Amino acid sequence: MSVAAAAHPEHEETQTPESSSLLALYTDTLSYIERLHRLLLDVVKDEFERLGVIDVNSVQALLLYNIGDNEVTAGELKSRGYYQGSNVSYNLKKLVEAGYISHERCAVDRRAVRISLTEKGREMRLIVTELWARHVETIEESKLISTEGFACLEDSMRLLERFWSDQIRYIY
Repeated sequence: MSVAAAAHPEHEETQTPESSSLLALYTDTLSYIERLHRLLLDVVKDEFERLGVIDVNSVQALLLYNIGDNEVTAGELKSRGYYQGSNVSYNLKKLVEAGYISHERCAVDRRAVRISLTEKGREMRLIVTELWARHVETIEESKLISTEGFACLEDSMRLLERFWSDQIRYIY
């Protein structure tokens, strides 16, 4: 019996073979998303270990990568999708202390803090950019996933993201 059917036995009788199959695919996909995120962090961590980078962890490196050339407030980090975790203030504090991010109070709203990468932060971002470029080169050479395959994957992920966002807003 599936997790969903165990949690909602009334759905057991109404599930068609097709919806049961979709449920299995959906839950498998959720597991893949979780594993892929953890693997992504491990890939970045492994690269930093090879390079001897010890003052930035993989979550912080992805944050630097996602900020890029933008100047944003701490609140915008999550709303723009630059940061996925829950402890953004801790990571920002560590990155400021290590000299990767500069911060200053917003002139209009003194409560808001604008952040941007320092030169050191841009160098760290370049390391991640070069890692992605090597990955793309290997993927192309091995014909692992085509451009069309990635486009289809991105479209599917975007639709799933929109669906989940709508769930949070109680649209469905």
